[in-house]
Amino acid sequence: MTSKILYERDGRIARITLNRPDVMNAIDDEVPMQLADAVAEANADDGVHVIILAGKGRAFCAGYDLAYYAGGEGTGQAVQDMPWDPMKDYAFMSQATERIMSVWRSLKPVICKVQGFAVAGGSDIALCADMVVMADDAQIGYMPARVWGCPTTAMWVYRLGPEKAKRMLLTGDKIDGKEAERLGLVLKSVPANQLDAEVEALAERLSTVPANHLMMQKMVINQAIEAMGLANTQRLATLVDGMTRHSPEGVNFTARSEAVGWKQAVDERDNGTFDWTRNKPFDED
Repeated sequence: MTSKILYERDGRIARITLNRPDVMNAIDDEVPMQLADAVAEANADDGVHVIILAGKGRAFCAGYDLAYYAGGEGTGQAVQDMPWDPMKDYAFMSQATERIMSVWRSLKPVICKVQGFAVAGGSDIALCADMVVMADDAQIGYMPARVWGCPTTAMWVYRLGPEKAKRMLLTGDKIDGKEAERLGLVLKSVPANQLDAEVEALAERLSTVPANHLMMQKMVINQAIEAMGLANTQRLATLVDGMTRHSPEGVNFTARSEAVGWKQAVDERDNGTFDWTRNKPFDED
């Protein structure tokens, strides 16, 4: 069976690559597990100084695989029958979040390379990295904030501050790499044909620093954010994520997806053409 996460060591650089290019590296039950395993392997290797996290194909990650979970293949039951059990949902989502957070907790610094998309759950992964470099034409955002989701890693507010985080999560908009750099969400945005070279140069620069010094500096900076209450924020965000999927609007979104297909329902959500509270298109008023 093909691994959904690829791992290789290249000198002082470990390369972790999401490997589901046929679905733009969408997240299923196995991706967070294999990601955490790869991060652990890099951290156990004394020769690794820095990790490059990337996605194979035309996108970094398009988020959770809605077709996979909607089809009942996932073990976590992202949508339960009513009445739903919020603690069952929390147990499932918190486990996935903890595995994604292996990127944040990695002792070795992680540079995330984003081409195409880092959206929905894909943005959760990317924003756990220590530095994110995007292609100018790549897009990042958390569209499920409009209905059916809450970013469980909660990194938006810590990277952007409250007002800009609200601008992103109260609209569910996607922004391109240039705008993400302007807002301070990511380290840098470069033309797509320069993305690989930019990330390689940054990784090479970090690799010349002793590994223990990289660890110490990262530990100090991460501690400052963790002292702000990161764990508590993530706990609430994970509970709210379950609420969004089982709220009246979330139930209507699921029903609409089953009726017209996930693609149309997502388009209606992201374009703001469907009233999820009244369960009908706005143009039917």
